[in-house]
Parts: sequence; C-alpha cells; structure tokens
Amino acid sequence: MSSTTSDAGIPLLTEVIPGPAPADSKHAVTTQATIEGVKEDISTLEARAAAILEEEEWDRLEREIRERVLYQIIERIDFVLEQRVRDSLADVLQTAVEGLAADIKGGLHASMRDVVTRAVTHEITKLKSAKK
Repeated sequence: MSSTTSDAGIPLLTEVIPGPAPADSKHAVTTQATIEGVKEDISTLEARAAAILEEEEWDRLEREIRERVLYQIIERIDFVLEQRVRDSLADVLQTAVEGLAADIKGGLHASMRDVVTRAVTHEITKLKSAKK
C-alpha cells in the first residue's frame, strides 16, 4: 500500500492532465513559430541590408575610382594634346617663318636691286649732264 501513496502524484494513463486550453496551446505554438519566423526575417533582412550596403559601398567605390581615373586621363590627355599642338604649331610656325623669311629676303633683294639700279642710273645721268 505504500507504493500507492508514493504513486499518488503520478497520473494514470486514463486521467486527463489539466493544462493550457487547446486554443492556448495552439496560440503558444503559433507565437513561437511567429517569433522564429520574425527572427528569420530579421536575420534575412539584416543579411539583405548588409548586402545592399556592401553593394552601395562597392558602387560608391566604383564611382570614385572611375572619377579619379577619368580625371587622371583627362589631365594626361590635356598634357599630351598640348604637347602635340605645340609640336605641330612649332612645325607650322617654322615652315611659315622660313617661307616668310624667304619672301622677305626675295623682296629685299628685289628692292635693293631696284634702288641700286636707280641710284646708278641717276649717278650716270648726273655725270653725263655735268660733262655737257
């Protein structure tokens, strides 16, 4: 009989164990599932936010690098273009100066020849008139 008294706290298979109402049990399971779903959603959102931030960071970095490279290329192009223009202009100016110098020299020679010819002719005419 002593075994019956010590077993008094153990329910029999045919006894109904009082517990939360079935709706409460369903609510607890649903709440737990909801909490786990929210945790999953939060971790998914955090992962997506991190990916977006990384993507935005990569995009920002890409823009900065692109701008820096473009700026360096533009500076280099300006330098190279300026050098080429100077070289081409120097060649053109050299050719123009040589042509202009040749024209001036030719004109000067012709003018000197005319002046000398007139001066000689004038002196000869003067000498001829003095002899008469």
